[in-house]
Amino acid sequence: QVQLVESGGGLVQAGGSLRLSCVASGRTFSTFTMGWFRQAPGKEREFVAAIRRSGGVTYYADSVKGRFTIARDNAENNVYLQMNSLKPEDTAIYYCAARYEYKSSYPRDDYDLWGQGTQVTVTS
Repeated sequence: QVQLVESGGGLVQAGGSLRLSCVASGRTFSTFTMGWFRQAPGKEREFVAAIRRSGGVTYYADSVKGRFTIARDNAENNVYLQMNSLKPEDTAIYYCAARYEYKSSYPRDDYDLWGQGTQVTVTS
């Protein structure tokens, strides 16, 4: 079973940057579409970004497009979320998730595995 562990969260001022990392245990990492989600206090969890197993296809929520970049390193079982130009509304717990690649629909939901999350706080 693949386990996901996020890191890289923290406190940053508006306009700053953070890079989140998610390392996956197990040998099947490259068979998953990987995604990042976030949940702000009092709000539902929302899709942020996703990347297909080859790394060649990426998806972004409109709210982060142009500011966030998702990438993966299949050799190291890592997926990253580079977050630039951060805003206070980006404050949330960020979760890494994995979805079996055979699911061909838009990878906004229907994920199979989840990490525990890492807190990102953006101050104004």
